[in-house]
Amino acid sequence: MTILVLGLILFLGVHSLRIVAEDWRGKQIARLGELPYKGLYAIASLAGLGLVVWGYGLARAAPIELWNPPSWMRHLAALFALAAFVLVAAAYVPRNRVKAALGHPMILGVKVWALGHLLANGTLADLLLFGGFLAWAVFDYRAARMRDRASGRRGAQGTLAGDAATIALGSIAWVAFAFYLHAWLIGVPAFG
Repeated sequence: MTILVLGLILFLGVHSLRIVAEDWRGKQIARLGELPYKGLYAIASLAGLGLVVWGYGLARAAPIELWNPPSWMRHLAALFALAAFVLVAAAYVPRNRVKAALGHPMILGVKVWALGHLLANGTLADLLLFGGFLAWAVFDYRAARMRDRASGRRGAQGTLAGDAATIALGSIAWVAFAFYLHAWLIGVPAFG
């Protein structure tokens, strides 16, 4: 469990700099330059993610069960994951109304994904992983919206074509992940 916790601290810690140390982050970018800062950020993020994956895999080998969710929660988690994939797609597809309305749909996608998986899984490792990501996403979204209000930033207006592309791309990615990649990458079929 230690490796999972260290990975979460590193990964979520790096991703929390804009929440807790915006000024420090800005000073480091000014001192190092944007590209070197992003390189160090990427290295720390990848190291943290690697530790999270490794630690979660080790924890799954000897699970500590906290609760036993009903089997239908897995289907609810899959539905939440569909919404999460559409939200993540909205972060990248230009001119969609989801991003215009929500501002930071990727962070909301992480919230929805984490909540769904937290409801459907009941081990200590699940609580740490999904609960950690959920807590981070709540605070990160709040901080991002506060930055938006402070700067007067508004999202670009969306179009019907942008909305359709967002829903299609998110849905296609969800189908690929739910029916093929989840079992291959995670070792657990999404449905079954």
